[in-house]
Amino acid sequence: MRRTIVVMLVGALVLDVAYWSVWFISRDTLASEHRAAYYEFENAFPLADLWLGVAVLFALVALLQSRPSAYFWLTCSGAAGLYLFGMDFLYDVEHGIFAKGAGGLIEACIVAVTLVFSLTLLWFAWTRRDEWRMDGGPTVTPT
Repeated sequence: MRRTIVVMLVGALVLDVAYWSVWFISRDTLASEHRAAYYEFENAFPLADLWLGVAVLFALVALLQSRPSAYFWLTCSGAAGLYLFGMDFLYDVEHGIFAKGAGGLIEACIVAVTLVFSLTLLWFAWTRRDEWRMDGGPTVTPT
């Protein structure tokens, strides 16, 4: 499973850079809608996606080096992804983006991949949290 997570993290970095490169070079290639409000909405995402990319990069490095900080960075990545999913999904549903032909299909795929990616990272981090304990103390179990 660790290898799958590493591949997912690398894939997320590649897709993030590719998406924003295409968006800023030829946004009509990716745009599901061509209204000014849609472009303004999409243009609000680069900073949040940059944060996601930084968290993913740190998670990847920490995981490859088997550092306890992997738990923190995987959690940051998963949480950031879920937030972005929520923003994107709600906008798309409210504005009928998913029903807009090929662009809507691309957007639906992006939203679905973001959700699966984020939940997988959070699940992976949570189920291995004891492996990354830094204090070496006993695991606290709920009573």
